[in-house]
Amino acid sequence: MVFQQLGVGDYVVSDRVAVERKTIEDLAKSVFDGRLFDQARRLSEYYEMPIIVVEGSFSELERVTSKSFQIRMALLAASIDYGVRIAYSSSPSETAKILASLARREQCESRRAVVVHRKPRFEKLWMQQLYVVQSFPGIGPRLAEKLLEKFGSIEAICKASIVELERVVGYERAKKLYQVIHARFTRSCDGNG
Repeated sequence: MVFQQLGVGDYVVSDRVAVERKTIEDLAKSVFDGRLFDQARRLSEYYEMPIIVVEGSFSELERVTSKSFQIRMALLAASIDYGVRIAYSSSPSETAKILASLARREQCESRRAVVVHRKPRFEKLWMQQLYVVQSFPGIGPRLAEKLLEKFGSIEAICKASIVELERVVGYERAKKLYQVIHARFTRSCDGNG
């Protein structure tokens, strides 16, 4: 076992498997501040089999937030949009057992090496374009491709109206995307800007 700062995920099990561990409290926070989707997107960009381990019980989730249904739906969305597998663990010791089992399966049985992936290298322009569009909040690989197919270029996406964007990504995502593209950059100390 090697300890090092990772750019993506909490644990790298092999060249194709990385794991993000979420306690119930961290899961709730990461859903509401948008980190969950960013982490899911990045895991899926760098690893073939991204996994999020949710540590704790859903009864604990209901004590942490009144929006437990939204949290469960966010996990489902991360799974569908980014191909992230979701595993559940009742405790840190059970999480350790899950990680050990994954490592044994990947490294011993499948003889796969542990590889910490760095920034992806793109051989083709279209791959770079997809990567850029996927960097927008709430936009995964599928929606990035739909946006590029509909508008033809990143420039055209940036010039699109909220109504035009909404036809591809829905109103909430369109509103957020438009805001990110068109809002004036200001560095804020209050954490809201």
